[in-house]
Amino acid sequence: MVGIDAGTAPAFLLALRRPGLVRRLVVMESLLGRLPGAEDFLAGGPPWWFGFHSAAPGLAETVLEGNEAAYIDWFLRAGTLGDGVRPALRDAFVRAYTGRQALSRAFSYYRALPESAVQIEQVVATDRLTVPTMALGAQPVGAALEHQLRPFTDNLTGHVIENCGHIIPLHRPRALLALLRPFLAGEEARAARSFGTRPDGRE
Repeated sequence: MVGIDAGTAPAFLLALRRPGLVRRLVVMESLLGRLPGAEDFLAGGPPWWFGFHSAAPGLAETVLEGNEAAYIDWFLRAGTLGDGVRPALRDAFVRAYTGRQALSRAFSYYRALPESAVQIEQVVATDRLTVPTMALGAQPVGAALEHQLRPFTDNLTGHVIENCGHIIPLHRPRALLALLRPFLAGEEARAARSFGTRPDGRE
């Protein structure tokens, strides 16, 4: 199972609760609730859009309706360190997030973060992640997710992909696949050597 950003917590919880369904887990560019390990990343507070999307119900939708394209463009540029994405892909993102209902559904993820954090804390209080797990970071999350996972994970590999923005699959797909394919095939030691890191994720 592979999860990025908002897909990280569900993938993590499923692997913990139903380990028989997940043989290997890869999670990328996210935080797991309030678990320790992300203090450096959060030293200046969470990213600004966390508050904007959740602080006042309905406000973000009201402000952004009719301006979705410009808003999505900002995130696509920021998430690729200014490189952007192909026009057809950009247009698909804009279509998916256009309209008040679509925006509300997108922002519901942020509005559920407090409840999600409680669920994560409850699970790690009694369970450990036993399946081989890889934590991948880029900019801005870096190694924060790996640090959060390490106390609760029996077999963890961590990598930070250099010169890569938050949207790893779109910005550095070759670097991602160079790590992903061997890991999912059980050959992470070889992948680590070719990528220039040790199997534990350290240089």
